[in-house]
Amino acid sequence: MRYGISIENFGWFGDINLMLKFAVEAEKAGWDGFFLWDHLQIFPPSEAMPFIDSWMALASIAVKTKKMRLGPMVTPLPRRRPWKLAREAATLDHLSNGRLTLGVGIGAPPNPEFASFGEDTNPRTRAEKLDEGLDVITGLWSGEAFSYEGKHYHVHEARFLPKPKQQPRVPIWIGGGWPKTSPFRRAAKYDGVVPVHTDWPKRITTANLEEILRLIESERGNLRDYDVAVSGHTAGNDSTEDRELMQSWIDAGATWWLEEIESLRGGLEELRERVERGPPQA
Repeated sequence: MRYGISIENFGWFGDINLMLKFAVEAEKAGWDGFFLWDHLQIFPPSEAMPFIDSWMALASIAVKTKKMRLGPMVTPLPRRRPWKLAREAATLDHLSNGRLTLGVGIGAPPNPEFASFGEDTNPRTRAEKLDEGLDVITGLWSGEAFSYEGKHYHVHEARFLPKPKQQPRVPIWIGGGWPKTSPFRRAAKYDGVVPVHTDWPKRITTANLEEILRLIESERGNLRDYDVAVSGHTAGNDSTEDRELMQSWIDAGATWWLEEIESLRGGLEELRERVERGPPQA
């Protein structure tokens, strides 16, 4: 099991300088990864708060840290131009010396995250754009001349250099909501999965994860070198409760624990102290 931070990109963390301080402290405390939520707007205007751009922040974090993996968790690919994201990801992979993990999904919540800007909120359309966008990104990362004709995206004889530092590609993790199965069939084609429950604030259980991994394994043949990231809250005080929780997720097949750093769990100083206490122990 590896241990990372999953941190919101708004509220207190809509301050880029505070975000950078948390990232530096996380690396000092021994966390293996630092992953940012990637939202533009998830609250109505009456509840507006500061946001930062997650990709700009990740570039800054890449410069300020040396060892932790980093990435968006997750970027809503259907609201991005896939060729632009392909270029950004390759650049960030070189900037971080090969530490990028690209987390992608269809995006949520559709209203206002998509609707406020006149973008398609239909989940089927967003799923189509996600699949085509991934085809385009991986094709452009090949370093070879690439063309593509899809329903939503078209590429004519493009060639992107340099290729990402990591080969054969930057690891791609797919975010998906249980109990739907299509996101996990998609995830089986790539390098990892970030399962959540579609009915927030419900969380997936270890039994849910075991079922998800049986589905993914049936699609890809095995789970060798496959990342499985689950998230939640721990005290970080080497308690029996933390150890039992981590062991239960390890037994269910998780390979990453992502500690959620979010305003819903407490005050800013409490969140800072949790990061500084470091990863839970199994």
